[in-house]
Amino acid sequence: MDNANKSGSHAVFNIKLHIVLVTKYRRKTRTPELLEYLETAFGDIPEGWRCRLIEFGGEPDHVHLLIDIHPALDISVLINNLKTASARRTRNRFTEHLVKFYCAKPLFWHRAYFVGSVGGATLETVRAYVDAQGTAGHARKSAAKAKSNPKPSA
Repeated sequence: MDNANKSGSHAVFNIKLHIVLVTKYRRKTRTPELLEYLETAFGDIPEGWRCRLIEFGGEPDHVHLLIDIHPALDISVLINNLKTASARRTRNRFTEHLVKFYCAKPLFWHRAYFVGSVGGATLETVRAYVDAQGTAGHARKSAAKAKSNPKPSA
């Protein structure tokens, strides 16, 4: 997985989200062909939002997305846009298949979703790092690290 930091004009960032979207009424509407199409759609849609799909997986009644996002985004707006755009594209392409599950109603995703932040370090590692800030042990480690990796002079 690409874990490199990115930079903008005022921020250095590395934000990855795990998103789970569930079908309306938890209906098992996803076929292998439909899941393949959703993977393509979710690969295209985030690009307009300065995001990138890293991984995709799904079951008949839900999908998982791992997305690299830009920090200026409103997560709920991004997710609603992902749901709306993917639903519209999929309903247009798989109308006959989906009408069996939702009649003629334009339904696809459930309103609710799951989103969690994902990082390269475990929560325990970050918690220990933050807890160690300002301690004598942290100061000694920082000084030792600075001595072993001196900055080049200009």
